[in-house]
Amino acid sequence: IQRAALEHPVGQGQQGLRRITVAERRQADIGDRRNVAGTGRLQAEQGAFQVLRQLHRFFTHQPWRQHGELTATNTGDEVMGFRIRRALAQQLLANRLQHVIDHKTKPLGSLGQLEALALRIGQILGTEAPVLQQPQMLVCAADHGIAAQGVSAFPSEVTGQMVENFLAGGAAVSVLARLHGLALTVVDCGVARDLPPRETLPEGPRLLVRKVAHGTADASQGPAMTEAQCIAALQHGMDVVRELPGNALLLGEMGIGNTSAAALLLVRLGGVDLADATGAGTGLDTRGVLHKQAVLQRALLANAQATTPLAALAALGGLEVATLTGAVLQAARERRVIVVDGFITTAAVLVASRLQPAVLQRCVFAHRSGEPGHTLVLQALGARPLLDWQL
Repeated sequence: IQRAALEHPVGQGQQGLRRITVAERRQADIGDRRNVAGTGRLQAEQGAFQVLRQLHRFFTHQPWRQHGELTATNTGDEVMGFRIRRALAQQLLANRLQHVIDHKTKPLGSLGQLEALALRIGQILGTEAPVLQQPQMLVCAADHGIAAQGVSAFPSEVTGQMVENFLAGGAAVSVLARLHGLALTVVDCGVARDLPPRETLPEGPRLLVRKVAHGTADASQGPAMTEAQCIAALQHGMDVVRELPGNALLLGEMGIGNTSAAALLLVRLGGVDLADATGAGTGLDTRGVLHKQAVLQRALLANAQATTPLAALAALGGLEVATLTGAVLQAARERRVIVVDGFITTAAVLVASRLQPAVLQRCVFAHRSGEPGHTLVLQALGARPLLDWQL
């Protein structure tokens, strides 16, 4: 069911989606009547159906249609015609943007990657005169049960301490946001300790409490999240972005143990070898990295059946990663420029792109970090980062 609906063309109306899911459910019912042992499978498929109902609003919501996606349930020829017209419109805009860039008082191509960035931003915003308005810095924070297995150099208590530092203005992201006039919103998606919300501060960072749980379960023992928790976090990400002004969204995160979640998602959804995806995170030594790799291997085995994007996100990801995934989906739908940070935020984009490949059209990848998995997930996405400073 999940595969059929997620492969369904974006924006193809509700009727088309209903035909697919009803047919799939009927087939599941027939299989169950033939074999009583199919009860568990049918329950799992019905659970997936409920997940799709939650995401259905994203795939068929009007804003996608307004920005050049499919508009209705049409015949194959009409759909193909629309896609051709859309591709032509996108190419015409790209040509006009390139003409504007080339006719600046400079040698052709002399600004290198800056020209590619200007072209990208113009294409995302759909205009020959793009202006970034009220850019928003969104930092999602949560704790991870797998941290109890010693996969990080720091204890889980640091997550809550860092959130307080963000709000006090002492962290790097706080300084950069203040320096460049970015509105900073921190979201408690699942920090282990309770933090009081600070949603209406006239100046400075805000803290939104959208806590689904006090951290995830230990993925090395079983699923990190239930299906309901994963969907709730996704929805929170969508809702938060929907309420933010502006046309640019910058992604950030905080969570002790979340490089483990990112590595697990990269292995499961990107087909990368675990040894290549596992890095030092916040400062593990060689022995610590090997221990981390062994723990992550147990997590993969404990969640071997979680192979689809949503199932992998629930079983192996984190609450902040799920919230960021929802934020990416919503920002892409609203045609915002999405500035992607390091390994964890890029892993969230990986999940979002497996659900909806079009989100990659809206992304600008800020840098390549020193975490080995970050290079691999960028390669899996075909992304070229702006900076390579080994941050």
